Amino acid sequence: MENQSLLEKIKALEEQIALLPKGSIGQKTVNGKEYYYQRWTENKKRKEKYIPADEVDALKQEIEKRKALEIELKALRKQMPAAASKKPEHAFLTNVRTGSGLRSFAAPVRSFKKRDCFGTLHDYLYGPQQDKVFILYGLRRTGKTTLIRQILAEMTDEELAKTAFIQITGKDTLASVNQDLKFLEEAEFRFVFFDEVTLMEDFISGAALFSDVYAASGMKIVLSGTDSLGFLFSEDEQLYDRCILLHTTFIPYREFELVLGVKGIDEYIHYGGTMSLGGVHYNENSTFASKSSADEYVDSAIARNIQHSLRYYQDGGHFRHLQELYEHDELTSAINRIVEDINHRFTLEVLTEDFKSSDLEISRKNLRRDREHPTDILDRIDLAEVTERLRHLLEIRNRSEQSIELSGVHGAEIREYLSLLDLIRDVGVYALPSAEKLRDRTIITQPGLRYAQADALVSSLLQDQTMSDLSIQERNYVLDRIRSEVMGRMMEDIVLLETALRNPKKQVFVLQFAVGEFDMVVFDPAAASCEIYEIKHSTEIVPEQARHLLDSEKCAMTEHRYGPIKKKTVLYRGTTQDVDGIRYVNVEEYLKGVF
Repeated sequence: MENQSLLEKIKALEEQIALLPKGSIGQKTVNGKEYYYQRWTENKKRKEKYIPADEVDALKQEIEKRKALEIELKALRKQMPAAASKKPEHAFLTNVRTGSGLRSFAAPVRSFKKRDCFGTLHDYLYGPQQDKVFILYGLRRTGKTTLIRQILAEMTDEELAKTAFIQITGKDTLASVNQDLKFLEEAEFRFVFFDEVTLMEDFISGAALFSDVYAASGMKIVLSGTDSLGFLFSEDEQLYDRCILLHTTFIPYREFELVLGVKGIDEYIHYGGTMSLGGVHYNENSTFASKSSADEYVDSAIARNIQHSLRYYQDGGHFRHLQELYEHDELTSAINRIVEDINHRFTLEVLTEDFKSSDLEISRKNLRRDREHPTDILDRIDLAEVTERLRHLLEIRNRSEQSIELSGVHGAEIREYLSLLDLIRDVGVYALPSAEKLRDRTIITQPGLRYAQADALVSSLLQDQTMSDLSIQERNYVLDRIRSEVMGRMMEDIVLLETALRNPKKQVFVLQFAVGEFDMVVFDPAAASCEIYEIKHSTEIVPEQARHLLDSEKCAMTEHRYGPIKKKTVLYRGTTQDVDGIRYVNVEEYLKGVF
């Protein structure tokens, strides 16, 4: 009885400790200002998190409390008889975590807000037996492991006692995993989570083991990993009709604001796409805070993801036209170039269409009348000439960066894989009166990635010698102007993407006329009606924003083809209101209502 009482005290202390912050508080002085950081070690990696000054004292108290409890726990464990204190262990062949270690593993994310897909995972674990495994997949830093830790944090002690978390490495095999699963099954474990399961070379070829043997016997198995393509290949073959797929790669604006607590469409444009968060100054540690970090993400999370999957799918027999690139160790580089080229073409299109076609006369008048910083800069800059120079430089840059020749079939196959990874989506651009499709508009689903690459490209171009005839003020103005155009076009893409994903039974597209266009049309074939939108990266209402929506000829042509127009809306960054029969809607409110 005495030993039992000690065990209960030890367990209670372990649970208290798991809920308290660990590590220490460090201090940095930057430009004479002090900043505080919590530093700790997790999975043999040093981590740190920015702490606001007004939270430092409270955090110090909690850390000191944890240290005191750890001393108390150590003393209690010494009181236990050697035989009683020694935990019986199975000689696991893989890295298996069970018991109280899971409570500590889950504790740091207990206060995190949850993504919408958390409910899907919860329903699988606590729903009826389906003889299926649950596949949680997506690119790096999109919240997969956090979802698992959040579900562990909500488990009761009884459930956690029958739960295992297995961290897979490239050295593990299905044979070793099978041995560990056999033991867990004999010990009546109910829930088993695998992290980075696709690192096993024989996963794709033998994935049916998880569903046919263990899920079929009642075990709930969650397979997680960043190798999205590997999961799709295994679903097509070994796990066909025996898995539930949940993809985490796409993070819509609503979740970006809800989960990270970061508000504003411009912040989403700059950093959206991953769940990177480093305290209040999250963007300092964001995946897309710089061009170099964005490029590293493309290389490690996307390009090598595709190459890894193709290497092990059908014993490397599915490279198709990419085989030669792979054999010459050029496939990763080629994938990187395709992603860069998609963003390159986007930047070029903004310069040659949006930037050049903007109403410069309005800008000239507004700048001349500015009360704080009036300027006649637009009277002195030939922006058409500047745009042409930039376009020319972009094309030269593109050719000079090519290391080997990529054929059209190479690009088409790589784009297929990027689409499977949910990284790109095409939205059609149509024209009236013929209603023919002019082209596809390729949207990168991680806006921070697109902005980081486009912004770095434009910045470097404006440092070119050919721009030296402009003063520093003029160059900076042109740079800011282009950035504004890029952000405006990206806001359009974000709205088009999220509207299309939310309305799979409707057609969402851009509609062009001989002069002008509707930035977005939402056509409902079942109801034979449509809605038309203008999308403006502006906080102010000006009459020109709705001129196309009020054009009777354009509206008549649209209604003839797509039925009655039910809504005429301008999406912008200002407050929601009605003006002269046009509904002006705040874009952030719209996006939060879409998803």
